Amino acid sequence: MCADRQHEARRQTLPTSPSKTTKPKQKKQKKQQPERQSAGSPAAGAGAAGGSEAPAMTPTERALPIRLNVDDSDSPSDVVDALFLGRFATGEQPYARSHSVDRVKSGLTLLPQGARVLRSARDDDRSAVLAEGDGWTVLISRWNRGADVTVTAVAEELADKVLRQAVEDAEDEPEPQPENVTMGFWYVSPRRGPYRTTRQISAGTWPEIRANYTAPVAEAMDQLMKVTPDDIAGRLLLLHGPPGTGKTSALRTLARSWRDWCQVDCVLDPERLFNDVGYLMDIAIGEDDGSAKGRWRLLLLEDCDELIRGEARHTAGQALSRLLNLTDGLLGQGRNVLVGVTTNEDLERLHPAVVRPGRCLARIEVGELTRTEAVRWLGTDEGVGRDGSTLAELFALRRGTTPASVPAQPSGSDAGLYL
Repeated sequence: MCADRQHEARRQTLPTSPSKTTKPKQKKQKKQQPERQSAGSPAAGAGAAGGSEAPAMTPTERALPIRLNVDDSDSPSDVVDALFLGRFATGEQPYARSHSVDRVKSGLTLLPQGARVLRSARDDDRSAVLAEGDGWTVLISRWNRGADVTVTAVAEELADKVLRQAVEDAEDEPEPQPENVTMGFWYVSPRRGPYRTTRQISAGTWPEIRANYTAPVAEAMDQLMKVTPDDIAGRLLLLHGPPGTGKTSALRTLARSWRDWCQVDCVLDPERLFNDVGYLMDIAIGEDDGSAKGRWRLLLLEDCDELIRGEARHTAGQALSRLLNLTDGLLGQGRNVLVGVTTNEDLERLHPAVVRPGRCLARIEVGELTRTEAVRWLGTDEGVGRDGSTLAELFALRRGTTPASVPAQPSGSDAGLYL
């Protein structure tokens, strides 16, 4: 759940005049467009239709007038969003408070006590409700199970009170299950920017899945699963090896093993993380929450081959440098942050700076099971390769399924020459 965001504005008198235009051949205009005009400009002093004079503008209005332009491409929800800004923009209600709820309890409207609904709009994938009370206005934007609630008010204390009424006990907290662990997921949202959501995922215990890994990997994982904050020497956790060997499954179990002292977050767009400094700072620095003081965080970056291979300095630019700075540079100082990276690259192809001694908490090559281990796991040697099998291949054999494939083309075939 994201922390509350606080905003304050100076009291100003800013005119807000929505206008309806139909311009199907023109590009969509921004919802809120500030227009700086001098007192004697034509736009500021033009009369209304019929030659009547427009009302005189105050100095504040002349300095920063605001006009909301709405065209046929805007949805009703867009209009509701724009209308909500009016009292905050004018300074009538200069205090704003916001809060996000990942999973809203069924049946809740999130309307504070005494709310009067002014506008309500529903699109295919979201809805928006604009309501007001004595000295405050609330905008409730909902999507799927989640919601954003924003309140503006005439006083700071009132904004806090109304927001608390709207979102208190609104989060649908599922009953904790022993096999479940809470994981966070970071991504950049076009609407909200860097955003974190959480969900419960199932994860087996290490003894339950230990047989899925070849002996050297299992022994290394034995030690990793027992790590405590006092054991942390390096900040980088590296799992590398062919696809289908169980790297992701091991990380889920690691999240369960460490859940008493470490929060595990998966970054869904790692290629963007290290190329966007603002995004990186939001994740790395986070917000100081007294309840989580001393708690570690593990950021998972999956399939980051281009980021950490040997030629990464040339292909990934500053991304590799920022990754290393987060693990043991100035950026990571004072923050209990670990970084877990999975890759399909061989150890020999990894950048030397990534695997140097002292940087990695663990560096484990997750390979396929030997033939003996695979036969023991499957209970038969039917379908097991001479050199062994990956975990994914063994599960496919157990289910009696094989991936769809295209028959090999005869030598000299012209297949593939035409589109």
